[in-house]
Amino acid sequence: MTLANQLRTAIAAQHNVEMIAHDGHVNDLDSDGATPAAVLIAITDRADPGVILTQRPETMRRHPGQAAFPGGRVDPGDADVIAAALREAEEEIGLPRGIPEIIGTVDLYRTITSYTITPVLAVIPPDLPLVANPHEVSHIFEVPLAFLLDPANHIPKALDWNGRERHFIEMHWGEQRIWGATAAMIVNLSRRLAWKV
Repeated sequence: MTLANQLRTAIAAQHNVEMIAHDGHVNDLDSDGATPAAVLIAITDRADPGVILTQRPETMRRHPGQAAFPGGRVDPGDADVIAAALREAEEEIGLPRGIPEIIGTVDLYRTITSYTITPVLAVIPPDLPLVANPHEVSHIFEVPLAFLLDPANHIPKALDWNGRERHFIEMHWGEQRIWGATAAMIVNLSRRLAWKV
């Protein structure tokens, strides 16, 4: 069975598990005012599949230096969230829109900055010559899917944020710290797939 078909089968199984729906105290926000966004979870089709992630430049106004999936807000010209994720991946890492094999969308995630993010799951060929757009990405890296899906690597953390305790997950791959919304979406994918790579 191909990797794409394995992922489709796992997603279709509809495992009855609890997902992380939002970031911290997002319920304090007006849900009607959320900005739709999409990210591409691009999984490389190799014997040991990986996931493409980016690191945001330290100069960015929001979330500087953080690990992230390629993605961003849904623009008026985008046909849907899948088109938005593909456009953003092309703009950020030079991934041509026609290359990813789309598996489908997975669980929505709401950020405290009032974005509703739809993760778009896709399979891509390995070792593509991806190029970081320096305005949005400082570098591109790949993390083994098996590492990201393993709950043993999902480390619970807490910090004080605006006078409240905020709980989140972080993961460490080499020198990369993956946390916040990106880590939450990875945890959701792990729970949704309930599948060992």
